[in-house]
Amino acid sequence: MSRLQQYHKKRSFAGTPEPKAGVSKGEGALTFVVQRHKASHLHYDFRLELDGVLKSWAVPKGPSMNPADKRLAMAVEDHPYSYRTFTGIIPEGNYGAGIVEIWDSGTYECLNVPDRKKGETKLRKDLKAGSLKVVLHGKKLKGEFALVKMQGADQKNAWLLIKHNDRYAVSQKYDSEALTAASSPINKALKAKKGTRTASTKPKAEQEKNKALSRHISPMLAKETDKPFDDDDWLFEIKWDGYRAIAETGGKTPLLYSRNGINFEDKYPVIFEALKAFKTPMVLDGEVTALDDKGMPDFQQLQHYAQTREGTLQYNVFDLLYYKGKSLEHLPLTERKQLLQEVLPPSDIIVYSDHVTGSGKAFFKAAADKGMEGIMAKRADSVYTEGARTADWLKIKHHLSDDAVIIGFTQPLGSRKYFGALVLGRYNDAGVLVHTGNAGTGFTEQTGRELYDKMLPLVRKTPPANVVVSAAASITWLQPSLVAQVKYTGITTGGKFRHPVFLGLREDKKPADVLQNNPIKPMKNNKPSTTQLLSPHEADQDIKANGKTVHVTHVNKVYWPNEGWTKGDVITYYNDMAPYILPYLKNRPQSLHRTPNGIKDKGFFHKDAGDNAPDWITAIELFSESANKDINYIVCNNKATLLYLANLGCIELNPWNSRVQYLDQPDYLVMDIDPSDNNTFEQVIDVALAIKEVLDTGGIPSCCKTSGASGLHVYVPLQARYDYEQVREFARIIAMLTVQMLPGITTMERSLSKRDKNKIYLDYLQNKRGQTLAAPYCTRPVPGATVSAPLLWKEVRSGLSPAQFHIGNMLQRVQQHGDLFELVLGKGFALQKALALLQKML
Repeated sequence: MSRLQQYHKKRSFAGTPEPKAGVSKGEGALTFVVQRHKASHLHYDFRLELDGVLKSWAVPKGPSMNPADKRLAMAVEDHPYSYRTFTGIIPEGNYGAGIVEIWDSGTYECLNVPDRKKGETKLRKDLKAGSLKVVLHGKKLKGEFALVKMQGADQKNAWLLIKHNDRYAVSQKYDSEALTAASSPINKALKAKKGTRTASTKPKAEQEKNKALSRHISPMLAKETDKPFDDDDWLFEIKWDGYRAIAETGGKTPLLYSRNGINFEDKYPVIFEALKAFKTPMVLDGEVTALDDKGMPDFQQLQHYAQTREGTLQYNVFDLLYYKGKSLEHLPLTERKQLLQEVLPPSDIIVYSDHVTGSGKAFFKAAADKGMEGIMAKRADSVYTEGARTADWLKIKHHLSDDAVIIGFTQPLGSRKYFGALVLGRYNDAGVLVHTGNAGTGFTEQTGRELYDKMLPLVRKTPPANVVVSAAASITWLQPSLVAQVKYTGITTGGKFRHPVFLGLREDKKPADVLQNNPIKPMKNNKPSTTQLLSPHEADQDIKANGKTVHVTHVNKVYWPNEGWTKGDVITYYNDMAPYILPYLKNRPQSLHRTPNGIKDKGFFHKDAGDNAPDWITAIELFSESANKDINYIVCNNKATLLYLANLGCIELNPWNSRVQYLDQPDYLVMDIDPSDNNTFEQVIDVALAIKEVLDTGGIPSCCKTSGASGLHVYVPLQARYDYEQVREFARIIAMLTVQMLPGITTMERSLSKRDKNKIYLDYLQNKRGQTLAAPYCTRPVPGATVSAPLLWKEVRSGLSPAQFHIGNMLQRVQQHGDLFELVLGKGFALQKALALLQKML
């Protein structure tokens, strides 16, 4: 107990509910906790389990996920291990009197030393040396952190808590207070004491404008196309020049917030008050604008509305996501808008944003003639996918304007005050921030001063990216946290804005959202094909493929009731996708999953070709352990067989991992990331990236695809060089290393009764003879008619959604990008060499 002597000396346990004792047993993963403590001052306590107790630091500003922030952390006395779960009130008169609540908690390990015992040995030495490096697995704090002791006689207990620049790091401003729930005990006490909703001691106006809601809906986003078009399958809306906003009505208090969850209640009170009149529970999507005296949107008036109150506020609503507690996101856009128009109460402030159908060119001209920013094109039957940027919605601009990250500023010249020009950047497809020009106009003395005050705290010594900028010596570099809207006259061949003019800051957008635009071509329709394979007027038909006649039946049977897609659409899809999907089916036994009545039916598995199969169907007789008998497995080597399987009701296709020539030697290793109902897809993405990190460490190539349902699949090419037993054991090692990286959300426990219901199952046992997964490019019998879609690794990031890839757009995707999965059938890797490289992680 000598380790807790100082802790005991400071406390009288007759007067405080704090735990007196509690030493850890030294089992399982090491734990950490961050407690938010309102004593004489609000601060955070960062505690790491080590040697049975909690090593503790007081962090006044709270931890940060931004590597540019070096948070002061004052070392304090060790606390009992049982203190990690302590919450409550420390009464007046006691040391640390106030309220304690848990802000974050989880497990951790020493960086590069996942073994607990070895890790504690190193941590003990590092603590003494004044430099700790750890990996945190919390709900808010994730990835690598460093605790570095400050030098100097006057810095006895002073340390710095610093986030490493890993995949979890953020570049925007990080505020721990913005991630605390308004209902927390401390916030309730502060509200009662001060009569305010603020979560800290900051003035309300300062706090609320940057405060993010703990729960919010991320809106669906649009891609960009270069010119208007006409298409009866699309509808067209005004592109409003304002702030995107989600509104939630019908509760005790409505919500109004930005795409990133920033609370708009104080910023636009007129709209907030108007929402109070909406008594029906609804979730609305729209754009907040400020109209000038001519009734035109003025972005600069909107940006400064909180200070000037100039302009007429309006909330232009164009989508209805929820109504009376029921999600409408799966419905076609036209149905959502029709209901929205019917249920939206009359208001001069909250107005329905109408549309036209088909006539995009004329609508664009009318918008341009009125001086509007542009128009939006939306596929009429598109579903709503939260947080996704898809080609189902397109923006077509009249005014050349865009967003850019402010990465620096030049020195002022002549009579100019504060700064000369803003140095701008945008992220390219590889996620690299590149210079895209300088904006030297668009500022008044007042807006220039306000912007300068916001930039000063972000000053850094080096550029935030490897950019080549002329006159770089005169540039003051900034942490890339501020997003500006600029208008311009064109784009140079080098990708820079011509004559950019500053319009204002975009507080509703994150820097990572600012991408270089690569305009795409709109999809002409939502049908899964560009061919006319089948007649819509005949239930039964014959089609030709590979010189064979395939008889298909009930082609008009609806497989997806909500979307209206039919059995004929599936057959046509596989006809058009045959060149892309057949390489992954050829010479592989198929386990047939048949759903002949569509997705409302569970369907059944059917392995045996049976007597009814045409004589031109290839089959192979193999012994099935599960069925305990010989089975004639169909082998799909050509389009005719593929269409035959589609006619059987095989919405999805499930090939073996090995070919008939090498049945015991798979062509690839598979990691099946299988989430529970309690996991988010963001967590699935984190796991996929962790697997890739393991594979990259071993020099192992890999591909990723969506399962088409709730998970992701990571494939590793093998070229049939190893047998299933070797491959399965190597997959187990990959899974084990991944669980070590993400122990809080992953598990290798196969038994459903024993498995933690909050963890993602890493199914390495898919690497077994006869096991199957949905083939790349095959459709899935789930809502949305999603497809198991191969991905570029750069697409595996926050915001990815399986719903982005479906029967209606996969053909267009492969025509644009080619086969993204071909690496899987290519050259494998040297297993022993990879194991040697992975030893440092074992």
